[in-house]
Formats: sequence, C-alpha cells, structure tokens
Amino acid sequence: MEELTRTEERIMQTFWQLGTAFVKDIIEHIDEDPKPPYNTISSVVRILEKKGYLGYKAYGKTYEYFPIITKGEYAKTSFKKVLNNYFDNSATSLMSFLVKEEQLSEEELEALRKIIG
Repeated sequence: MEELTRTEERIMQTFWQLGTAFVKDIIEHIDEDPKPPYNTISSVVRILEKKGYLGYKAYGKTYEYFPIITKGEYAKTSFKKVLNNYFDNSATSLMSFLVKEEQLSEEELEALRKIIG
C-alpha cells in the first residue's frame, strides 16, 4: 500500500466519513475558508484513485468516488510503519513511550492491564 501525503490522507478521511462522494461533496466538507479550488481536489482524488485507494462510478463525464481501502486497513499499515520506524518493531518500546510521554490516567492504565491479561 503506497503511503499518502498529508493532503491525500485528509481527503481520504473525508471519504471514509462520507462513503461515496463527488469532488464537489469533498470540497463542501472541507473546513477551510476559502475552499480549495475544484481542480486541486480533483487532482488529489485522481491520484488517490491511481494509488488504489479510491474506486469510481462514471455518470457521463461526472465521477462518483468511493473508498476501496478501509480506514482500518490504512490504520493497520500506518501503525506497523510507526512501530517499525520509531519503536524498532517493539510493542514494549511503544507501550513504554505511551506510559511515559502521554501521562496515562489510572483508568487508561487499568484498561491496558486488562487487555494484556
């Protein structure tokens, strides 16, 4: 699975939220003022389609896009990269980081203990 840029990921987040959408729907959903140009978002959507993240249905010259990769699949792949690149593929290193850096509450620590067994 090819890595996404920050902009591509932001557009995919919108598709995962909306399901199917036209480019105009994505633009409406973007919380920026002014809104990005149609051609910019259309180009990003076509890149996502070429990368295999989106599929589409054609209605004449208009295209309705939909996610092919689920948010869960993307999260799993991204998490594995973070675990490998920053924590030497060690769940222990990751957990140590979370406990030290994120100042987990007692409730969160207890939930982790239950998960671990």
